[in-house]
Amino acid sequence: MPIMQQSVQSLLIEMTFQGIMLSTGTGFLMNYKDGTALITNRHNLTGRHQQTDQPLSAHGGVPDSISIWQNSQNGLGHWHRETYPIYRPNGDPAWQEHPQLGAQADIVALPLTVNPLARVYPYSSGTPDVDILVTPGDTVSVIGFPFGLTGGGRFAIWATGFLATELDIDYDNRPVFLIDCRSRPGQSGSPVVASRSGGMVPLTNGNKAVFGGPVSAFLGIYSGRINDQSDLGIVWKRTAIAELVASL
Repeated sequence: MPIMQQSVQSLLIEMTFQGIMLSTGTGFLMNYKDGTALITNRHNLTGRHQQTDQPLSAHGGVPDSISIWQNSQNGLGHWHRETYPIYRPNGDPAWQEHPQLGAQADIVALPLTVNPLARVYPYSSGTPDVDILVTPGDTVSVIGFPFGLTGGGRFAIWATGFLATELDIDYDNRPVFLIDCRSRPGQSGSPVVASRSGGMVPLTNGNKAVFGGPVSAFLGIYSGRINDQSDLGIVWKRTAIAELVASL
C-alpha cells in the first residue's frame, strides 16, 4: 500500500529556549512568491496562550528557536532536524501574521531557508484541485503529532472526527469553523483535511465524480479546543491561510 502524502506533509516541530525543549507541535509547508514558509499556530511560536498571553510552559519560559523534522532527499521515510531562530537579531519576530487580523489570528508563516538536503511537500494555498463537498457530520482528519507522538519514524498520526459547523459560516465572527474530534496537545498547527477513499465523491459545484483511489481537500489549520472540557476544536479556514501566504 502506498504512503499517503499527507502523512509526510505534516511536520513535527519542537519549540526550545536556549536548547531546552519547551513543547512540541505540528506545522506544514506552503510556497510563496519568494520561497517556502512553515505554516503553524501563532501560540506555538510565541509560547503564550492566544487569549491570555500567559506562558504555556509550566516553567514560564517562551521559545527562542524552532526545530523542524523535515523530509530528506534520501527518500521517503528519512528525515533530518533543522533549527531556525524565532526572532531576528533586532528582537523582532521572524514570523509573519495575518495581514488584517494580526495577532488576533492564531496562524503565522515563518519563511525558511530550506536546506538542499530537504525534500519539500507543500500544501497549496489555492483552491483544492478536487473541491470536495463537506457538510456538518462529514468526517475530517487532523494530521499531526499528539503529545509529540508519531505514527512510526516521523510519519504523522491521523485523528479523525466530524465537521461541527457549516464551512461557509464564520464561527464567532472569525474565519474559523469547528470540528468534533478528540484532538490533544501537540496537534496545534496540524492541517485539517477531508479525505475520501475513492468511489463516488460529491463536489461543491453540485456534481459528483468517481475516483479510483484516495482523494482529499485541504480545509484549514487546527489551533486547539474551545476549552479543556470539550472535544470541539477550532480550525482556521484555508482562505485565511491563503491571505497570509499572499502577504509574504
